[in-house]
Amino acid sequence: MKRIKYFGFMSKFGELINAQVPVLIDFYTEWNESSVIMHPVIRDVAAALGDRAKVIKIDVDKNQELAEALRIKGLPTLMIYKEGQMVWRQSGELDANTIINLVQDQV
Repeated sequence: MKRIKYFGFMSKFGELINAQVPVLIDFYTEWNESSVIMHPVIRDVAAALGDRAKVIKIDVDKNQELAEALRIKGLPTLMIYKEGQMVWRQSGELDANTIINLVQDQV
């Protein structure tokens, strides 16, 4: 099973989003109920996508500067980057199939 990367350093954000494959980012906190509900969904998405995409979880409490720079307001906030450019963004809960389809559209 593919491991989800947990991100803790803003300086590496540019490197992460410049991948050759689409990058799905889940901005979350452990105290937000919707964020917690999405944990198993994101795991399922990562498993389904395998090497066709990167899946990264970013704790906004530990990365407040990045969260502010990206204007993260609602949680969870999901973003898809392709070659360094944000191509999709949405806050709130989504099902795994919807997320998988959105990412696969960028492959």
